[in-house]
Amino acid sequence: MAERSRRTVRDLRRGNRARVVQRLYFDGPLSRQELGPATGLSSGSISNVVAELAAEGLLEEAGVVDSDGGRPRTLLRVAPGGGLLIGIDIGETRVRVELFDLSLTELARTDRLLGPARHGYDVDRIVNHVRIGVADVLRDAGADPERLLGIGIGVPGIIERGGPAGATVHGPTIGWHAVPFEKLLRAVLEVPSEVPLFIDNGAKTLGQAEMWFGGGRGAGTAAIALIGSGIGASVIHGGALIEESGRGSALEWGHTTVRMGGRRCRCGSIGCLEAYAGAEALRERWYEAGGSLPEDADDETAIAALLVAAFPGPGGPPPDPLAVSLLDDTAECLGAAVGDLINLFLPERILLGGWAGLLIGPHLLPAIRRHAEQYALGHAAARTTIELGELGPDAVTVGAATLPLAAFLARGGSRPSVPGRAGPAEPGGVSAPQRWRRASASSATSATSGEPS
Repeated sequence: MAERSRRTVRDLRRGNRARVVQRLYFDGPLSRQELGPATGLSSGSISNVVAELAAEGLLEEAGVVDSDGGRPRTLLRVAPGGGLLIGIDIGETRVRVELFDLSLTELARTDRLLGPARHGYDVDRIVNHVRIGVADVLRDAGADPERLLGIGIGVPGIIERGGPAGATVHGPTIGWHAVPFEKLLRAVLEVPSEVPLFIDNGAKTLGQAEMWFGGGRGAGTAAIALIGSGIGASVIHGGALIEESGRGSALEWGHTTVRMGGRRCRCGSIGCLEAYAGAEALRERWYEAGGSLPEDADDETAIAALLVAAFPGPGGPPPDPLAVSLLDDTAECLGAAVGDLINLFLPERILLGGWAGLLIGPHLLPAIRRHAEQYALGHAAARTTIELGELGPDAVTVGAATLPLAAFLARGGSRPSVPGRAGPAEPGGVSAPQRWRRASASSATSATSGEPS
């Protein structure tokens, strides 16, 4: 009974810390007086939690404001230097690794090119790129690896969890079949073993970033599309605060059927959205139609040429009718698929992102909206807005970094228990072999949604 009571008190303290840290992160800076009604905690609890977090270097003062007839109030915020996060995008042309502080300010970045498609997605090659990229950003920023709260990784495909190898990736379009990606990374990454890895679908990491910091902020439910050489999407429910959100799923939206008996998709099926609206497919279709394009042009060069041909601008040549027709067809395919998202998930917002989506979106968005209204149920379409994502083409790395950030916020800044390590690892306690770094050198490690490997 005593042990049960002790766990209950410990959980209560952790919950109080989480409320304070999350409110300050998303709504701060706030004063101690404002934190009370914002969190529902008493002034005594606020004082205790703030003192504890400040002593650990996780909170800092952010100025003073006058109060009506009283003493000036000190504002508090989550200290950007309270920990480090790494976000990784296993993209279509390169592996991008970025190091962030807690405010998601970029501290260092590196890109590792994948090379030709025939060997670009070789598993060992990708794992080595991640290993070198993580070492590079830590070195370039002069960062201590023990300050890492976690590493988030966005990958193409379906993620399977719960097995002895950790996160396993099924990505048929890139030739990955049951790849034990987490296990492979654990074997090579030069970071402390307790630093958790968070591996998820790239479209879902993009969706979480847009939901927290971009075009999805404030929406109850949003569907976010990632349109690049391939196509994916995610549906995210809830607000920014951890207790209000976290419910989301990645969708293989690019492999929904938009044309019966249509083009062969790289997944092996026919008529997929990706076979018509993905950048790789647009390049192939433009070349097949006789578009002016070198045969070895990459996807980005091809899309840029296609847009110039269809929308030459003032003083230029007349629009190329083949390019216009191709993009009109693309807009209808995307609109029909967006209509499916509306009918299935009833989102308040749909955001089109990814480098290709943001490139073609300004030209095609009116037509996509029009076609979505035609293919969706009227009432559902009327309550859904369709816009472009706000975080730019590199948002997947930011979204990947939000995975360890979410765990950090959910635990109120406390570090997880590490198997084989003696000593407490909960609020108010630090394990003896590696104590928290205080103030400017604070160190914390968050928990994964499952157990770290």
